[in-house]
Amino acid sequence: MKSIAVIGGGITGVTTAYALARRGFAVTLFEKHRYAAMETSFANGGQLSASNAEVWTHWSTILKGMKWMLKSDAPLLVNPRPSWHKISWFLEFMAAIPDYRKNTVETARLAIAAREHLFGWAQAEGVDFDLRKEGILHIYRDKAGFDHAAQVTQLLAEGGLERRAVTPAEMRAIEPTLAGTYYGGFYTESDATGDIHKFTQGMAAAIARLGVRGRYGEDVVALRSDGRSASVTVRAGQGEETLRFDGLVVCAGVASRAFAAQLGDRVNIYPVKGYSITVNLDDAQSQAAAPTVSLLDDATKLVTSRLGVDRFRVAGTAEFNGYNKDIRADRIRPLVDWVQQCFPGVSTRSVVPWAGLRPMMPNMMPRVGRGRSANVFYNTGHGHLGWTLSAVTADMVGGVVEQALGSTPRIALGTAYA
Repeated sequence: MKSIAVIGGGITGVTTAYALARRGFAVTLFEKHRYAAMETSFANGGQLSASNAEVWTHWSTILKGMKWMLKSDAPLLVNPRPSWHKISWFLEFMAAIPDYRKNTVETARLAIAAREHLFGWAQAEGVDFDLRKEGILHIYRDKAGFDHAAQVTQLLAEGGLERRAVTPAEMRAIEPTLAGTYYGGFYTESDATGDIHKFTQGMAAAIARLGVRGRYGEDVVALRSDGRSASVTVRAGQGEETLRFDGLVVCAGVASRAFAAQLGDRVNIYPVKGYSITVNLDDAQSQAAAPTVSLLDDATKLVTSRLGVDRFRVAGTAEFNGYNKDIRADRIRPLVDWVQQCFPGVSTRSVVPWAGLRPMMPNMMPRVGRGRSANVFYNTGHGHLGWTLSAVTADMVGGVVEQALGSTPRIALGTAYA
């Protein structure tokens, strides 16, 4: 049985460990926190959204970033302080603009394929994660935004996704609690929402039942490979410990860039900060006034998810500010204000703020596949669609590892574990 190390215990690492364990590999998962899903997979927007597959590599993104650079509450905020990492990333971002159409279509195709895996795994493993299959409604306040969305809808259709234009009256029929004036919307019935943290925690329990060895609370300090064997060095107490494997998969989010450099690879991930608030719906009035259908507001770039009866998640914005994870009041305030404007019956007395760093590649496509060494692999850089794409990229990298290192007896879905 071949041994594989998976670096990172977020949604990507846990699903990768699951895909590998089901293929019969002896998997060890390394995570610096005591539990899985404690960073970027902790409190995202909650959407499983093929309808949000449009990549950002478009000239309009550059123009908006320049326009909003000095506006602290802007949906897209770029710290003007230069760094070589930031400059190189944006140069590659602009170089990828000609691939905008192709990458949007491919992302939609991947997102649709991911659903089958994710829903199947959750059902087989009995994972409850506040799943709602009620679709996602994109809302537009002006004709320009709506017209651009119509063009994106054509690209999504090329990737196999069906979504339809809706009038303001139809929008209110879909989500009666939504207040405000809108030009129109697009509704994707096949999209869904849920709690990424609960899902990842549930899958972490599943991989433990499959025999995956979880080394939580251990900080990986070095990765090495000679093409035949790989080593992982962790900080253990006052010293260090090195373990050897037949191969390793880097799923370390924004830390993947530094790990890749140790392995002789270039993975130009930039940390793009996003914010969220979880509104606790502590009274019957708030529970009735909060939406059940997920939304994406194009003007503010905010998304929503209803998580169970008593929680409402609002998330979004993009901040290019290095590896900074500070939760800024001037970035949280617009999210609270948005709730008060669009859902005035929801009390915002109890709001939990959060910030996380999206691992984003310049072309907005995840890095999935082999590294320079024959036994090094990557599944990282998913950007704003980490959860949406996680199951399919985990299955993809599992297939690549199996092909490279040899097949082993597979474990069928639904197997009872001793």
